[in-house]
Amino acid sequence: MLVLSRQRDETIMIGDDIEITIVDIRGDKVRLGITAPATIPVHRKEVYDAIQRENREAARMKMDDLGSLPKAGRPSVPPGLHRPHAAPPPATPAATPAVPPTTSASPASPATPAPPPPPTPSNSAGTLPA
Repeated sequence: MLVLSRQRDETIMIGDDIEITIVDIRGDKVRLGITAPATIPVHRKEVYDAIQRENREAARMKMDDLGSLPKAGRPSVPPGLHRPHAAPPPATPAATPAVPPTTSASPASPATPAPPPPPTPSNSAGTLPA
């Protein structure tokens, strides 16, 4: 075991990705801050030991120990009850052509007249007739 001495706000690096910082010291308790990638589990030793113990017990289970559980992960349905069917997907609206809307007068709201088109030249010189 490597034993290091550190004071508050000092850090220890483990590899390139794990930082252990001394956050606080109060009497005989030391508070540590640990920065590690999310892929690396960090547990207190007593929690880690409990997880390992539960994993060993689960690995020793036999199929006979699971006799009362439903098969293949599907929940059992008592006789006479039916599973609800999934609702059909909502109907998609028909594609509308990309045509600009036309303005038409209706009794409720009169349409505003369109502005007149710009004048166009009528002779080869590009000038308007006088």
